[in-house]
Amino acid sequence: MLPSPFGGRVGDGGFKQKTTNHKQKMNYKASFDNLTKIVTIGVTILFAFIIFLPLIFITDGSGDQNVIYTRVALLAIYIITYGFSTKYYQLTPDAVIIRRLFGNVKIKRSEITSIEIVEKENMGCIMRTFGVGGLFGYWGKFSSSKLGSMTWYATRKNKIVLITKINNKKIVITPDEAEQFISDFNSPILS
Repeated sequence: MLPSPFGGRVGDGGFKQKTTNHKQKMNYKASFDNLTKIVTIGVTILFAFIIFLPLIFITDGSGDQNVIYTRVALLAIYIITYGFSTKYYQLTPDAVIIRRLFGNVKIKRSEITSIEIVEKENMGCIMRTFGVGGLFGYWGKFSSSKLGSMTWYATRKNKIVLITKINNKKIVITPDEAEQFISDFNSPILS
């Protein structure tokens, strides 16, 4: 048998072409900035203090119901916030995927009109309208004085990548390697 330029072999049995997986995936870290680290550690300590302190000091049984409701509510807030926070970003030939514990967000490439790095000062004044601002990152609805309404799936306030969709919806992500992310997005291998 003779080697084939396609990775298979040519022989008595005819031509056999090597098969490859064309569904490449590239993952990008989503590290916390210092403010996110400080807020997350501070809230974790505060919530732990509020949740576990009553276990030490309540001995007579009074107020147990309110303490239990408070502990359950704080624990639910903490778990929900962690579950919807961004873990990492993924590029595929078909989409940009924001990986989270509670439901990934998939942005189809066919819906994306532009993707660019935006400097923080070019966003103007940013206000959170409905979302999380520091505990495990920044996610939810935000408004920018220069860019308007947008949805954030970020873990930091720098290295901002702005994705604009066909319907003019703006999405902010913050991969650690923003330049490489955009370069890979525009690469013919993944597009």
